[in-house]
Amino acid sequence: MKLLLDTHLLLWAAGQPNRLSAAARKLIDAPANELLFSAASIWEVAIKRGLGRKDFQADPRLLRRGLLDNGYSELPVLGEHVVVIDSLPPIHKDPFDRLLVAQATVEGITLLTEDTVVAQYPGPIRMM
Repeated sequence: MKLLLDTHLLLWAAGQPNRLSAAARKLIDAPANELLFSAASIWEVAIKRGLGRKDFQADPRLLRRGLLDNGYSELPVLGEHVVVIDSLPPIHKDPFDRLLVAQATVEGITLLTEDTVVAQYPGPIRMM
């Protein structure tokens, strides 16, 4: 199964794996699953780190390199993903989360999230 991790799950998987739920760890560790991260998540880390957010202190260059080195595939942001955002219901205001939902929808990839608001979107989203 292809799994797209939301930004918080990526940060936890990379630097604080003890924060992951047992269910998330099981899915991430399963060799049959293909793990993906969005370029939008790296962009989110870069922006929020620059704003001084305490929960986004990872170096985006090191995070990206570490994810690639650990077998994750990078999902680029395409125009097709962006235009789908317009059709999403106004459940969540965060543009990065909305883009992740759109990417999962367009690509048919399961989005793993720990955000209860994101999990309210229809589509291939799984709450962790």
